[in-house]
Amino acid sequence: MTLTDLFIYPIKSLGGIRLTEAVVEPRGLRHDRRWLLIDPQTRRFQTQRTDAALALLEVTISAENLTVRHRERPEFGPFAVPLTAPETAPIDVVIWDDTVAALPVSAAADAWFSAALGRPLQLVYMPESTHRPADLVRAPTATVSFADAYPFLIIGQAALDELNRRLVANGEVPVPMDRFRPNLVFSGGEPHLEDTWADFRIGTVGLRGVKPCARCVVTTIDQQTAVAGKEPLRTLSRYRREGSKVNFGQNVVPRTEGVLRVGEGVVTSE
Repeated sequence: MTLTDLFIYPIKSLGGIRLTEAVVEPRGLRHDRRWLLIDPQTRRFQTQRTDAALALLEVTISAENLTVRHRERPEFGPFAVPLTAPETAPIDVVIWDDTVAALPVSAAADAWFSAALGRPLQLVYMPESTHRPADLVRAPTATVSFADAYPFLIIGQAALDELNRRLVANGEVPVPMDRFRPNLVFSGGEPHLEDTWADFRIGTVGLRGVKPCARCVVTTIDQQTAVAGKEPLRTLSRYRREGSKVNFGQNVVPRTEGVLRVGEGVVTSE
């Protein structure tokens, strides 16, 4: 088996960035989901679950900045977000059931995102000093960024191929991998083999599979157009349901740090 793709999503629920290599840190891949849009009144996190238009914001990365562009509204122009932590006073923000300290990025960032999406928004950054625990039962020592629950998500290409086979057989359109917003994609093996993994390694980096990833309505949003439908969640629910959850992909925590590179082997016999 081989690592075929690496993705980061620096600003949660915005567009992803494909990389050829990425640094593994305790809370995930470097720069992954370290920024977050919040409602400035409630300070609650904002995602595509309630605002599909977030998918229309593309993000690129350079040595110094993130650059954000609106795919359908070029009149706003690109906006640069420094990769360095802002020198601002921390505020408490809410993501799921967690309240954590984050740093407001800038008034200019808030103005740009608010205008681009047509409602008040604030951009914040998670500093190194913020510790957000992952799953205290399944991964008691793991920390996580603004990702939903775990540092990484891995999906086998075979799992997507099987889903698309079923979609086409039912007269539906196949979907790309970006519907599932993984960090790691590998080739080889049977569909959903990653569900069975505990300790494994990619290159020299040790990882641990924690639990299958329960999927939500974001999988039904076209990441290029922000148009939502019923697939692929409807088809997945027919063969990937476990209780009240529909699973696709495996949540992962790091065992060691290092650098992951596309093309490295995936070893599961640890």
